[in-house]
Amino acid sequence: MPEPEGRVTLWGIEIFLAAAEEGAISAAARRLGVSPSAVSQQLSGLEQALGAALLDRSTRPMAITPAGAMFRRHAQTMLNAAEEARAELAQADLAGLTTLRLGMIEDFDADVTPRLLSALSQELKSCRFLLETGPSHRLLDLLDSRALDVVVAADSGSEGEGRELHPILREPFLAVCPKGRTPADLPLIRYTARHLMGRQIAAHLAQLGLNPASRFELDSYHAILAMVAAGEGWAILTPLALHQARRFRAEVEVTPLPFAPMSRTLSLSARNGVLRGVPAQISQRLKGLIQSDVIDPMCAALPFLGSELRVL
Repeated sequence: MPEPEGRVTLWGIEIFLAAAEEGAISAAARRLGVSPSAVSQQLSGLEQALGAALLDRSTRPMAITPAGAMFRRHAQTMLNAAEEARAELAQADLAGLTTLRLGMIEDFDADVTPRLLSALSQELKSCRFLLETGPSHRLLDLLDSRALDVVVAADSGSEGEGRELHPILREPFLAVCPKGRTPADLPLIRYTARHLMGRQIAAHLAQLGLNPASRFELDSYHAILAMVAAGEGWAILTPLALHQARRFRAEVEVTPLPFAPMSRTLSLSARNGVLRGVPAQISQRLKGLIQSDVIDPMCAALPFLGSELRVL
């Protein structure tokens, strides 16, 4: 049931913050999973309760008014306090959560993420789970904008001060070639620079003064490995990528990089202190699943990985 107009509610505050950040009612509605009319109704009720216009809806994108800018500072504080109270009432225990908005890097789609959700659902009988999968940079943006509670993503090297970080996994980058071929006589099939991993690879190559010939830049592990298997080029990928698209494993050659090694770290991130001990508890559950589902089979298939692929 919608809240009566003319009241300041936590839901109204969350809608206001989303609308202020998105700059459009329709975008705020998509982010929160409600209808544009519900967003508009809550905004009107909040403005009526405060006696001031918070957003100028006549502009595109919507502009925040001076009163809105003033209230925004208080709104963020109130929402933070509510989340801290929720976590405190839960006594820093998963059993007390009623909603968990989880963001997971796409690399875990096939097995780890479903198993994590299944395990958590057994402990959280009354909890509602909202899952968002996507590239690391997008998930971290959603965490910063308060659209997600917990995110598992690759470290960017510029983690915000307002986040708590729980390192999960360390993995090396590997060379993937067609059977019987080496990178020396093949063009590089690049992972898209629109994603964090692609930018990290490009930066490493630039740092080494390398500029391999390249005709393709793709955003799909499966597409990249299919083209490698077909002999179209070689690729720089991680064990997680190979595990995600493992149906091509028998058709490609995997070796350490033919130049200076590079690696990346995946971590669980949350807003600092808001969920108390919950992020650390989820982190520990996740490490066990990654060890059994990813690390053990990958190290068995590629013994040279050794301790380069490990939970942290």
